[in-house]
Amino acid sequence: MTAAPLRVGNFSGFYGDRFSALREMLDGGEVDVLTGDYLAELTMLILARDRLKDPSAGYARTFLRQLEDTLGRAHDKGVRIVTNAGGLNPAGLADAIRELAGRLGVPVRVAHVEGDDLTARHPGSLAAHAYLGGFGIAACLRAGADVVVTGRVTDAALVTGPAAAHFGWKPTDHDRLAGAVVAGHVLECGAQATGGNYAFFGEGGATRPGFPLAELHEDGSSVVTKHPGTGGLVDVGTVSAQLLYETAGARYAGPDATARLDTVRLTQAGPDRVRIDGVRGEAPPPDLKVGVNRLGGFRNEVVFVLTGLEIPSKAALVRNQMRAYFAESGARPAEVGWDLARTDRPDASTQETASALLRLVVRDPDPEKVGRALSGAAVELALSSYPGFHVLAPPGKGTPYGVFETARVAQDAVEHVAVLPDGRRVPVPAAQDTAVLHPVPEPPLPEPLPPGPVRRAPLGLVAGARSGDKGGDANVGVWARTDDAWRWLAHELTVERFRKLIPEARTLPVTRHTLPNLRALNFVVEGILGAGVAAQARFDPQAKALGEWLRSRHADIPEVLL
Repeated sequence: MTAAPLRVGNFSGFYGDRFSALREMLDGGEVDVLTGDYLAELTMLILARDRLKDPSAGYARTFLRQLEDTLGRAHDKGVRIVTNAGGLNPAGLADAIRELAGRLGVPVRVAHVEGDDLTARHPGSLAAHAYLGGFGIAACLRAGADVVVTGRVTDAALVTGPAAAHFGWKPTDHDRLAGAVVAGHVLECGAQATGGNYAFFGEGGATRPGFPLAELHEDGSSVVTKHPGTGGLVDVGTVSAQLLYETAGARYAGPDATARLDTVRLTQAGPDRVRIDGVRGEAPPPDLKVGVNRLGGFRNEVVFVLTGLEIPSKAALVRNQMRAYFAESGARPAEVGWDLARTDRPDASTQETASALLRLVVRDPDPEKVGRALSGAAVELALSSYPGFHVLAPPGKGTPYGVFETARVAQDAVEHVAVLPDGRRVPVPAAQDTAVLHPVPEPPLPEPLPPGPVRRAPLGLVAGARSGDKGGDANVGVWARTDDAWRWLAHELTVERFRKLIPEARTLPVTRHTLPNLRALNFVVEGILGAGVAAQARFDPQAKALGEWLRSRHADIPEVLL
């Protein structure tokens, strides 16, 4: 007998997402399971610093506040909640939910998943956590849990776990699990699947997009949609964008299954309904990813405002003056970086548009070298530097910054445990059927467009893009909206061309992955983010707008596409 579809929704894509989303998803329509994703690389560092101050902390307190007026509603509707808001302390959050439920008089059964914390194995780290899969969540749900709290699991595990529990999938059901992995990846960032952060945002009423949900089927296929009457849109474009977000090649590996993104088929199945099917799965890798957060040192910055004429000469003067300070004081920080943003315009009608920004960023293990001594030296230039001297904000103390690294650990070296509502601790076996990852051969390209007249125009007129971060690397997914645009894009946007359009990537390793089913190219730029988002190595430390910068660059585009 075929099981009924499972409706899984999302109410959080990051720690700080729309507070009312949980209530909106409960009240907006039918749903079986609601998932909340709170954890990112930077979030783990934030929670680790919280835990240093208070050992009982380490979880997303926002989620607990969201439950104040929704826990009873979820219980009445029979909606289960699965979230990684447990962060570094899932047991602590589970206890807090039980206390809240008792105070509210709501008889919910709470379970949690643990075993991801490997900090003790990584001396000197603030937090080191393995990315677990969904079978611990499944065990909790099968035991009758109404709320399941996890620590660091993969984002997709919040969906693979409920799907495995509902449909009775086994760890060897790779195709089905891979289908759920793809659906989970689409849902994980909340409104990014419903028109949020969308390249063609003018088409979908992006003022207040609703949150997404997926109707999962027993064969692993799904339909991505949203509650009726909510803002935004769900179409092949919004789903394509999210599938390319923070992914890389054809193999999207996870602890439950490796999903072949080159097999994904997307079909518009009606207004705000996109069907995902055809997903092939493979055995997961034999090891798990481990995210390691360390304290990298201390950081400070000063932003000098340069106005009017001779901007380069003014910038050179400030650099020379600060260089002299470093030499005289003997307190030169380990890293000194300058960045001049030419935001000024000639003959500007406002002072702001006549001004450029010169940003000085310093880093050092010693907080004194980047502290008030440095910022004081910058302020002392106020009456003895370039004409019009001022800074954006008074400099302050140096602040600590983090460094994110990745490691690998064998699946069977991690004690994945489901702690059931009755307190029983059930070990979750590691995957026995595994496969080492190998690159997928590049597929053949489509036939190029025939020669014809071209026009110099922004790339974004014919292609969408979405970009994001993975540690120190960034990915930029670019997709075409028509078959003809894909025929042009696949041949035009080579690695060499990408490097010319994105000069920051010229000296860095860049890999291009081709995904014809999605009419997409996915570029991975290694090292462009330095030591990760917390180190703030560039103006856009998470590469969120790297794709939009690429879309704004001009290319010779065939007129037939414009």
